[in-house]
Amino acid sequence: MTATVSGPQADQAPSARRGSYWITTFGCQMNKADSERMAGILEAMGYTPGVDEHTADLVLYNTCTIRDNAEQKVYSYLGRQAQRKRANPGLTLVVAGCVAQQEGESLLRRVPELDLVMGPQHANRLETLLTRVETGQQVVATDEHHILEDITAARRDSAVCAWVNVIYGCNEHCTYCVVPAVRGREQSRLPEAIRLEMEGLAARGFREVTLLGQNIDAYGRDLPGITAEGRRAHTLTDLLREVHDVRGLARIRFATSHPRYFTDRLIDACADLPKVCEHFHIPFQSGDDAVLRAMARGYTVERYRRIIDRIRQRLPDAAISADVIVAFPGETDAQYRHTLDLIEAIGFDQVNTAAYSPRPGTPAADWPDQLPEAVKVERLQELNALVERVAAERSARYLGRREQVLAEGVNPRDPDQLMGRTRTNRLTFFAADPGDGRPYAPGDLVDVLIETVRPFSLSGRPLGRQPVH
Repeated sequence: MTATVSGPQADQAPSARRGSYWITTFGCQMNKADSERMAGILEAMGYTPGVDEHTADLVLYNTCTIRDNAEQKVYSYLGRQAQRKRANPGLTLVVAGCVAQQEGESLLRRVPELDLVMGPQHANRLETLLTRVETGQQVVATDEHHILEDITAARRDSAVCAWVNVIYGCNEHCTYCVVPAVRGREQSRLPEAIRLEMEGLAARGFREVTLLGQNIDAYGRDLPGITAEGRRAHTLTDLLREVHDVRGLARIRFATSHPRYFTDRLIDACADLPKVCEHFHIPFQSGDDAVLRAMARGYTVERYRRIIDRIRQRLPDAAISADVIVAFPGETDAQYRHTLDLIEAIGFDQVNTAAYSPRPGTPAADWPDQLPEAVKVERLQELNALVERVAAERSARYLGRREQVLAEGVNPRDPDQLMGRTRTNRLTFFAADPGDGRPYAPGDLVDVLIETVRPFSLSGRPLGRQPVH
C-alpha cells in the first residue's frame, strides 16, 4: 500500500526555506504515523511540500518489508530516483523504515546514490541525520535506538483524525514476520505523555485519535509498577480509562491487537467507555491450530472464537476486522479450508488478506515445504471472493439505520459529498449541503440515514449534527 503525506496541518513554524520534499509511505499505520512525524520535522527545518516526487529537492521513501512485493516496489522507485540524482546531484535521497533497517549498508551498495538510510527507530532523529548529510556524509542509522519521549511535531495528513503512537516495537516471535527485527523491542510511552499529546490534538480541532502499536495489547508491560491487586500498573485498559475524558475528542480507536493478550477486562472497558469505538482489529492469521503453532502465534482457534464471542456479548454491533495469511509453508488444502470456515463462521466486517511471502531472516523462509506460486494465487483469489461476500452480508445490517458518521473530508469522486466513518469504521458518503443553508464540514458528527450498502462502504442522507464533548 502506498500513500503520500501531504496533509494540511503543520504543528510548528518552519525555519529558513530549504526547498521542497516528498514522502511516499508503504505499509502499515505505524509507517503512516512515522511519515507524518518526519514531514513535521522537514517543515520545521524549512522544507515545503513538493508537487510530486519527480521535482522535489528531497525525496523520502518510508518503506515496508512485510511483503516481498512492497519491498520490490521500493527498489523500482529508487531506480528512477537514482537516475534523476545522477543528473541532479543536489537531490537528497532518503530511505527510511523497515527495508532500510533490514538492508542497512547493503542498500548503499545497491543504490550508491542514497544519502541517508535510517530504520524506524530513528524517525525522530531525522533532522540530526540530515545535518550530517549536509556536511557531505553518506549516513546509515540502523543501530538499536531507545526512543525517548518524542517532542517532534507531526504534519498531520488529516485535520480531523490523528494517529498517536503508544508503544513502539514488538517482542513476539512469529515465524513469518520481520517486524521485531526491524522495529526493535517494545518501548511503551508514559501515559501522561500520551494524554498530553491527545489534549494538544483536541485543542487544535482533531476529533478522533487512533492509539497505535505493533502489538498494542502489550502496552505498559515494559513500564515499572504493580497495583495493590498485584497486576501491572500500566495496561492498554488503564490507558483507555486515563485518556477517555480528553475534552474535545469524540472518538478513540486502537490497533493492532494480538489474540494472545486480548483480555475480558479490555472488552469491558471498551463497552463502558462511550468514546471508544465499537471496532476491533484482531488478526487471526490462520483458521487452523497446526498452522498457528507453526506460525508461533501462541493461541488456538477456539481461543480466538471466545474473544469474538465475548466482544459480541458485550458489544453486539461491534465490527471485527482481521489479517490472514494463506499458503503458509506446509499448509494443506484442508488447513486452508479451515481458514475459510472461520471467516464464514465469524462474519468479519473486513479482512486484510495476503499470500505467504518469505522474508529474509525469518524461520519460515528457510523451511523446505514452501508452496508453489500457483497455489498461492488460487487460494488468495478464492479467499478474497469470500471476504467480499461476507463483508457484503455484514454491510446489509446498516440499511435503513441511523448511523453517526464523523465527517473526514470531501469525496474525491464527488465534490458535493463528504465522506467519513461510522463508529464501526464503515466508510460512508453523504451530501455536504442538506439544503438548509448550513453545509456540513470535516469534523462534524453527522447522523446519516443509510440508504445504500456496499461490501466496504455505505451512502446515506444526512439528518443533522451531534455535539462533541
